[in-house]
Amino acid sequence: MTVVVHPGDSLSIRQRLVYILVLGALTALGPFTVDLYLPAFPVLEHEFSASSAAIQLTLTATAVGFGFGQLIVGPWSDRVGRRLPLILATTLHVFASVAVAISPNLVWLGVCRVLQGFGAAAGGVVAMALVRDLFGGLPLVRMLSRLSLVNGLAPILAPVIGSQLLRIFDWRGIFWFLAGYGILVVVATILFIVETLPPARRADRGHATVFERYRAILKDRVFIGVAIISGMTFSGLFAYLSSSSFLFQQVYGMSAQEFGLLFGINSIGVVAGVQVSARLAKYVGPQWILAVATGLLVLTAIAIVVTDSMELGLIAVLIPLWLFITTCGFIFPLVQVLALANHPKEAGTAASVLGALNFGLAGAISPIVGVLGIQSAIPMGSVMAVTAAVSVISIWLVVRPWTVPPLVR
Repeated sequence: MTVVVHPGDSLSIRQRLVYILVLGALTALGPFTVDLYLPAFPVLEHEFSASSAAIQLTLTATAVGFGFGQLIVGPWSDRVGRRLPLILATTLHVFASVAVAISPNLVWLGVCRVLQGFGAAAGGVVAMALVRDLFGGLPLVRMLSRLSLVNGLAPILAPVIGSQLLRIFDWRGIFWFLAGYGILVVVATILFIVETLPPARRADRGHATVFERYRAILKDRVFIGVAIISGMTFSGLFAYLSSSSFLFQQVYGMSAQEFGLLFGINSIGVVAGVQVSARLAKYVGPQWILAVATGLLVLTAIAIVVTDSMELGLIAVLIPLWLFITTCGFIFPLVQVLALANHPKEAGTAASVLGALNFGLAGAISPIVGVLGIQSAIPMGSVMAVTAAVSVISIWLVVRPWTVPPLVR
């Protein structure tokens, strides 16, 4: 007789596939919202007669909305269940996307991007909590690795899709596309996602309960450590995402389509990193994989700075950049597993803190590249190197990998 330890253990292969597809679409909504319009940055700069730093602030606005939204939606989903926050927040995203598409000026665009980010927040945070409701141990690793594959791949593929959309529409068409995508996500949630947090398992409605959930998470040293690693890794990747359109199109002279192709090649690294990472976790503790991966982030980021300083050419910069992105793919599913493993009762809150820290730090750190100037890859690589160094410090001084117990199979 098979003993069902977690609700997801009883799901058929077909049911798991449906969850992967729908939750993957939900998870991709956030990265698509943030990054789909990256190839249009030079166009926006010209249309609104704004500086590159001002255009980058619209990206920061989205990240701020996304981070703040997760802090609201995560605890809310612990109180009322997973479906209602998903449906309402994603509906807000649809209306905000339409508002961005008709923006008359840069201020309007920035404000609506905050709302758009807030609405997209539910996809990632609630999807992660929903998976934690259903799975534990190594099955949790496998499911989160699949979501991390989407979460890591979507920011890379988004500019590829965006560059192709620009061949058909102007930049506003990108946001009409996002509105349509949001509608599909809402319909899929209504039709295919069942409630995984029944009333008996929901948190109490008192304010003390919310405080207790946050306190339980913030008292967990391992959670704090991997949250720092996650935030710093995402910030390093975001430094690349926010500056790459200017760097590769204006400095290196790529077209929007060539820029999109570059992102497609880099996406292979994310796929490889996530898949290899999930398989290694069967044999090696996730904390030890993180210890090696964070060190590799530092080395590859430094290599970007060195190769560009020596003027070795575009290829010499792209190789360590690809390795940096691949290493990010190694890291993302493992930080999620270690962050959620000990918090099944407050999975939504834990996921919200993790996501908010990712986008909050990324939104604060990535504009530094624009302030330093995007005349070369050195500012981008330098920001990447600093964020990676903080991750190394966190794994050894905060997480302390030798103290982390093994995952239950």
